[in-house]
Amino acid sequence: MPQPTITTTYAGEFAGQYIAAALLSSPTLDKGLVTVKPNVKYKEVYKTFDAVGTAGSYLTADASCDFTPEVTVDLAETILTVKELQVNLQLCKTPFKSDWEAVQMGYSAFDNLPTTFSDFLIGQLAAQVASNNEQIIWNGASASAGEYDGFLGQLTGAVPVTGTTVDATNVIDELGKVVDAIPSALYGKEDLLLYIPQNVAKAYVRALGGFASIGANGLNNQGTMWYNNATALSFDGVQLAVADGLPSNTMVAGLKSQFVFGTGLMNDWNLVKLLDMSDLDGSENVRAIMRFTAGTAVHNVGQAVLYS
Repeated sequence: MPQPTITTTYAGEFAGQYIAAALLSSPTLDKGLVTVKPNVKYKEVYKTFDAVGTAGSYLTADASCDFTPEVTVDLAETILTVKELQVNLQLCKTPFKSDWEAVQMGYSAFDNLPTTFSDFLIGQLAAQVASNNEQIIWNGASASAGEYDGFLGQLTGAVPVTGTTVDATNVIDELGKVVDAIPSALYGKEDLLLYIPQNVAKAYVRALGGFASIGANGLNNQGTMWYNNATALSFDGVQLAVADGLPSNTMVAGLKSQFVFGTGLMNDWNLVKLLDMSDLDGSENVRAIMRFTAGTAVHNVGQAVLYS
């Protein structure tokens, strides 16, 4: 079996594909829980429009022969700023050889693994970048190296709900607090989501199958076996979205269109390279370089709900 070598440098069009695999495989993005805005060079400004009637609560007024402005318009803006980021690492090829050789020789049980060593390494790196990106999407701070502003840091003006440690005994009540706090303008909207972390999702599934609110044997008499990670969860008519990057005991409610992730997948910043150092210094090291841009923005923060 010949030693695996890397002779190709990936950039340009392929770079976009690999960056997409790394960023958009983050669960929040991969499951379509937020709005993804590609091709953002640096900043994009979004205008928000709110009309208010001057004569009362409504935009309508009594008819007259004259034109009298009866409506005032509030224009606000949300700025989506993406940050240039990079991944630079060096690793030894040796620990990966056995896995890759198993694929090449047909020993692997999986048929869809990459057949070239370079694709194999890029796949490993992309998976790790995606895992990190899922955390940054919700918890990141642009002032910190290697991060951009996540959603939670932008929700200081959201409707606050005081939280507690959520478990199967109180999860119904705590979810109810969030739903009760959702503004009437949002409730019933098609893209309304209640973002929950894994610990709340587990507690809710256990509560539904825990025989307290449904019956002696759980949903459809299946006990706790009814949920298989594919069935959509909802509460009081609001779809629950499990966001892996949300910290435990933190919940967010709002429209999917309010939460925007921006990146420059198709722009010139994208770069993915693998450099095999064996021909340069005789080592078994490989250097990987990735460059991309990413950022988030929240529209109409005052209409979102933050449970924390």
